[in-house]
Amino acid sequence: MAIYDIKVTNTKGEEVTLEEYKGKVLLIVNTATGCGFTPQYEGLEKLYKEYREQGFEILDFPCNQFFGQAPGSDEQIHEFCTLKYNTTFPRYKKIDVKGKNQAPIFAWLVEQKNGSEKGKKPSWNFCKYLINKEGEFVKMFGPTTKPESLEGDIKAELAK
Repeated sequence: MAIYDIKVTNTKGEEVTLEEYKGKVLLIVNTATGCGFTPQYEGLEKLYKEYREQGFEILDFPCNQFFGQAPGSDEQIHEFCTLKYNTTFPRYKKIDVKGKNQAPIFAWLVEQKNGSEKGKKPSWNFCKYLINKEGEFVKMFGPTTKPESLEGDIKAELAK
């Protein structure tokens, strides 16, 4: 299965595929609004504004599985992110990123391999997965990796 075949649910409750992102570099992030890493929204938005016109997209998947740090409805999460951090990148319905109810997008991510490196299960909020223009897994970045440190990897993928 290709990433573009995967179905996700948008914040309006509509099931859509990721096909609209074909040919773009993607950064898929599991997020939370009440986490010590929540301020990373600022860095993510900065990257998005800088590289969106070049074919870069950030896909935000809120997740409440790590000590309940993404409470609230999808509407409340969206409001928090747009008002506090002025985020403009696409946000999807809150999902499970691990366990028996793991969303298909995260099941796909953790099964991908790039050379000897395999995608890893999210260990916490704000794990970041870089996908190239062909829809292939490039690299996974852990929660402590600040968005601004991904700029070189993003630029390299956009240049290909």
